[in-house]
Amino acid sequence: MSKRYTVNYWLMNEAGEVVDTSEKGEPMVIVPGSTTSIEGLQKAVDGRSVGDRIEVTIPPELAYGVHNAEFISEVDIAMFDGIEKVVPGMKFQTNTGEQTQIVQVMEVDGNRVVVDANHPLAGLPLVFELEIVSVEDIEASER
Repeated sequence: MSKRYTVNYWLMNEAGEVVDTSEKGEPMVIVPGSTTSIEGLQKAVDGRSVGDRIEVTIPPELAYGVHNAEFISEVDIAMFDGIEKVVPGMKFQTNTGEQTQIVQVMEVDGNRVVVDANHPLAGLPLVFELEIVSVEDIEASER
């Protein structure tokens, strides 16, 4: 039988400042073995009990992966047809075959636009504080 963990979370940057939290929002649901949350969080909660409060640093390999230079590419500004002004920091959704991904504009130089398809948190260790709110038994089919 599998478990479903409901947790309150606080994600912190390297300076220890909270950059995302479930406070005043919905707690996160983590099911070990599923594809709905990062592997590092699944490992952190596995075997824990209600009321446990833990701090965990998750390496990029167990989070959003390492930053991959192959995901950075140059495209012609014509790809942004209908956008009045393309500037660094803008994010766009692209459809490549069956896969949808988000790319961020890194640089604009005339007609040349550099975009990055890495997840914004790729390459970064993630520091979470987690509080286990509930633990439920679930059937394998509910993963």
